[in-house]
Amino acid sequence: MVTMRRRGFTLIELLVVMTIIATLLAIVAPRYFRHVDHAKETALHQTLNVVRDAIDKYRADKNKYPASLEDLVDQHYLRDMPVDPISGSRNAWIIVPPTDDAAGGMADIRSGSAGNDQAGVPYKDY
Repeated sequence: MVTMRRRGFTLIELLVVMTIIATLLAIVAPRYFRHVDHAKETALHQTLNVVRDAIDKYRADKNKYPASLEDLVDQHYLRDMPVDPISGSRNAWIIVPPTDDAAGGMADIRSGSAGNDQAGVPYKDY
């Protein structure tokens, strides 16, 4: 007499495994995205610090503010146009003109990204 063995998983076993995987994903996914957002905010802070430092060095060397970000790149104060980590764009920056009568057109830079960070501070206020 020949007996046939059935191989494979039952529908119930597959549903149980899928439920366990879905539960684990529901726990892990929000933490992952929170960490990604935090990394982008940290990168934005660092980028702003580097660009502001380059603006200060340009002003100290030339006794005027740069006219644009391109001036900082052309004069080798920056290696490349900075990318806004929040928007992913090189063109999203808000250029802040000097408040005094200093020459040049760019005294500061701000993020042009819409929205707020995890603490509720708008990105444009960094």
